[in-house]
Amino acid sequence: MSDKQRIIHVSLDEHTVIRRSPQIEHERKVAIYDILEENQFEILGGIEGPYNLHISTEENRLIFDVRDEIGGPLTKFTLPISSFRSIVKDYFVVCDSYFQAIKTLTPSQIEAIDMGRRGLHNEGAELLRDRLADKVKIDENTSRRLFTLICVLHIKA
Repeated sequence: MSDKQRIIHVSLDEHTVIRRSPQIEHERKVAIYDILEENQFEILGGIEGPYNLHISTEENRLIFDVRDEIGGPLTKFTLPISSFRSIVKDYFVVCDSYFQAIKTLTPSQIEAIDMGRRGLHNEGAELLRDRLADKVKIDENTSRRLFTLICVLHIKA
């Protein structure tokens, strides 16, 4: 994959956000930082980058608005939010359990919960790759980080 087939800027639609916990805000920042450091993102059909990516939600759709280096429109694609709703909900439940567990449980119990959390995260990332397969080619790490950002978008308050 060429240096042009990569994301150079990521933004999330913030219009529905009231506030985020420090933990969630940290996850958002880390995911964006990691994407910008290393990613593979290739729009199929010969649309070369590098890309600016804006992710938003609208009317039960997840929207990926892909733009060129200077912000000119390249392509936009959507996915139904419903295909992610269940896994995101499960992921949030396990994350809440994990954050509670680190306060009181033993390291082996915490590790078991964390393994479940990582498994759900991997499942969500794989679902994202599958749903985007006819639009964009992305590597596993980029998919994982984008799934993190999708989770962040699901938090409304």
